[in-house]
Amino acid sequence: MQKITLTAFILVMFTVSFGQNKGPLFKGMYVQWGYNTEWYTKSNIHFKMSNGNRFTLHNAKAHDKPDMDAIIKNPTEISIPQYNYRLGFYLNKSHSKAIEINFDHIKYVVTDGQKVRVSGNIDGVTVNGDSVLNPATFLHLEHTDGGNLLHINYVEQQTLFTTRDKSRPLVTYLWKAGAGINIPRTDFTWRGSRLNNAFHIAGYNVSAEGGARLYPLKRLFIEGTAKTGYVRYINALACTPEMKGNRVHHDFGYFELIGLVGYDFNF
Repeated sequence: MQKITLTAFILVMFTVSFGQNKGPLFKGMYVQWGYNTEWYTKSNIHFKMSNGNRFTLHNAKAHDKPDMDAIIKNPTEISIPQYNYRLGFYLNKSHSKAIEINFDHIKYVVTDGQKVRVSGNIDGVTVNGDSVLNPATFLHLEHTDGGNLLHINYVEQQTLFTTRDKSRPLVTYLWKAGAGINIPRTDFTWRGSRLNNAFHIAGYNVSAEGGARLYPLKRLFIEGTAKTGYVRYINALACTPEMKGNRVHHDFGYFELIGLVGYDFNF
């Protein structure tokens, strides 16, 4: 996952360098780090397992897992909670337009104990009825290391308020829209046997986002946004130590609240 993000960053920086003969292609950049919380729509989750089982969980509920207490327990564990980072590149001198590499470390946990309709074939038997999701007797599924949405955004920003001397922005509003890939690490349990699978490119996502920035200093800013989008996992890994080759596909919508701290750089 880190290699993919680094590759995207190198490609953008190569583009910047390539444009130096005619002046910088980008007029500045920014970096951001922050945290999030999510709400998810219900999802039909389809399982294709190497032992021949083919079945679907219908309208399964899921929740997020913020894990903000990890920082309280150990302040160095900044990447344990649901985090976000952005690398943005301004397209004009006024910094009103930008292209952004956007990464959301979301956690998606299918809620244990819920009753869902299960249809398909399990252990050679056709099923179509209600079952309770229990890791010991049936299954558990989560993308918690995490759901990992990596995408490219187009960003526009406009000034709402300036400082008294009008020398710089104080508050701006912004909107973003983009699309990209999912790189989940899926934690799967089948009848008590659990495996936290490898990072894997497993699908795509689209999103739109809006919010505001507060500039307490000239280049330091605090950003708060609300985001909504659609996520589709096409072939997430859901193996166990005993069974390799298991795949899961499903899709869902989400709503996300994000808080970040950022810093502007001029070229």
